[in-house]
Amino acid sequence: MLRNIFRISFGALMVLLMVNAMALAGGRSRAGTSSAPQLLIPVGARYIALGGASAANAEGVEAMYWNPAGLARSTHNAEAMFSHMTYLADISVDYLGVGLNFGKLGFVGFNLKALGLGDIMVTTADNPDGTGEKFTPTYFTLGLTYARMLTDHVTVGVNAKIISEQIPRASSVGFAMDAGVQYAGLGGVKGLNVGVTIKNIGPDMTYDGTGLYRKAKAVGSKRPVSDLKVAPATFELPSIVEIALSYEYSLGQLGLIRASYLFQNNNFSADENKAGIEYSLKNMFFLRAGYTSALNAPTNSYIYGPAFGFGYHQNLGGMDLYIDYAYRTVEYFNANQILSIKLGL
Repeated sequence: MLRNIFRISFGALMVLLMVNAMALAGGRSRAGTSSAPQLLIPVGARYIALGGASAANAEGVEAMYWNPAGLARSTHNAEAMFSHMTYLADISVDYLGVGLNFGKLGFVGFNLKALGLGDIMVTTADNPDGTGEKFTPTYFTLGLTYARMLTDHVTVGVNAKIISEQIPRASSVGFAMDAGVQYAGLGGVKGLNVGVTIKNIGPDMTYDGTGLYRKAKAVGSKRPVSDLKVAPATFELPSIVEIALSYEYSLGQLGLIRASYLFQNNNFSADENKAGIEYSLKNMFFLRAGYTSALNAPTNSYIYGPAFGFGYHQNLGGMDLYIDYAYRTVEYFNANQILSIKLGL
């Protein structure tokens, strides 16, 4: 009875979130106008190497970003992963995820993504070339994930996120939700999986702080020059809806092939098609490749190209060690390079 109630409630939540996200969709005509664009930066070498086509087959602690339902497909009682990426324009992205199995209660995970933006020169209206001082912005996203297997085929998950952006004398804090479902063995076909995710659903974000105050005199007032606060604008979160398929085929002693495809609907940029393929040899050595294309995007507006990667898995006497590397080509900037290390108990 409780399981049926949970299924119905989660299904209703997914439908409501999808309707809301699709209603917000404005596509590429609104590119660059969302809040919290760091929510769109991917994490983890394995699935970046697969082009991000991962909502149907993401599993374990990495899945908290790609599809929270996949956390419940972890084969360990506890997992921890750290990932580092060299992103664009000397920006670095660090990610830490921890997942725990609580048996029949389900899986709970914690994740933290932080951007390293380096030092930025302080400029003012009087000193547009810089005052000689520097500041370091602080951008991070802290998440809490819950996932559960409803049946042998169906897993569901939700991820609640706190978004923080801080610069000197101004900051913004937001909240967002992700939800996902995975179905394994679609149509009775072993190895054929489907996944659906809805990401970054939450209230608009806005900045506040003493940095918004300016010395000015109110028009039509006898008051002297005083501090007046500039009214900040609010901006929507970059919501996403994803539908994905994956298929796993055994080559016997020659290894295993996993192919995946994903369609992503974006409300602040062009929609995307993503595809990836992974070759596994004895569940120890992995080769990966992926590609993403933006639909109806203006020429040269989409900067990401093919991605490649490899991985290594070794059992260390009761503990599994995974080391993964990915390389994603980028126009106009140096390529993104990602290194991930995961431990499973």
